[in-house]
Amino acid sequence: MTHLKNAAGQVDNRLLVIVGPTAVGKTGLSIKLAQQFQGEIISADSRQIYRGLDIGTAKATPAEQATVSHFMIDVVAPDEVLTLAEFQERAYQQIDSVLQRGNLPMLVGGSGQWVKSVVEGWGIPRVSPDMALRAELEARAESIGALAFHAELAQIDPGAAQKLDYRNVRRVIRALEVYHKTGIPISVHQRKNPPPYQIIQIGLTRPREELYQRIDQRIGQMMTDGLVTEVEALVEAGYDWQLPAMSGIGYRQIGLYLREEATLEEAVALIKKETRRFVRQQYNWFRLTDPNIKWFDLSEVDYAVIESYTKNFLV
Repeated sequence: MTHLKNAAGQVDNRLLVIVGPTAVGKTGLSIKLAQQFQGEIISADSRQIYRGLDIGTAKATPAEQATVSHFMIDVVAPDEVLTLAEFQERAYQQIDSVLQRGNLPMLVGGSGQWVKSVVEGWGIPRVSPDMALRAELEARAESIGALAFHAELAQIDPGAAQKLDYRNVRRVIRALEVYHKTGIPISVHQRKNPPPYQIIQIGLTRPREELYQRIDQRIGQMMTDGLVTEVEALVEAGYDWQLPAMSGIGYRQIGLYLREEATLEEAVALIKKETRRFVRQQYNWFRLTDPNIKWFDLSEVDYAVIESYTKNFLV
């Protein structure tokens, strides 16, 4: 194993990041690397945070989690919220704890915002939603129109207004909400402050058709493993269909089936369709042309190649 302390005995500050689309093979490869390099895995998956959502989110199995330490899995109930700011803060805490143990922190996941918030050190406003203020802002946007509403943001925060499409009223409302609550423009809150880590990013990819086949196989296995039963148990526990956790891919479509709004075959077909759409969205977050990510096509290279690349980063 690679020992993650330098010659002076000081704790290293290296962070290994593994990204890629759903079903590409991140879990299996990250566990192998963790076993080889004293790694501990911090999940960067915005759906695996929920307790009870196991099959549909493709969590590492209990056996897999027993072989390597995993963090940021099963941290909130399905009716609770973990904001991006809270995830970022907790992820930094976990990374630092792993480093203090002399081990290698590994940030692994396919949720683009979550990964980039950590890697790039996004400034994220620590401003809780104010529903009353949002209602006022929504009413004003409806009253004066989206373009004029956007112009009001431009007067107080031209930097944010320049980045936001006036048609995205929800994000314009958030920018104004942050300003009204703090007196500081959201563009100031959002300035990046890169974390003090030596970061290597590995991207995993496969030819699109091969990836789609793997998605279909995974969804078939989810059905065999009891996805319908898992969703039924969540409903029986009182979790509402409108919750973000329950409206995720897989859970929303099985909901259609359980409410007799679709057949089971139709629901499964919709899960496959939405997962493919999600893959395309993930590739927009993690671009193959990103110079900060070293991409490996798993249809062309084997584990030994990635292991060697990682080892060169660590020694």
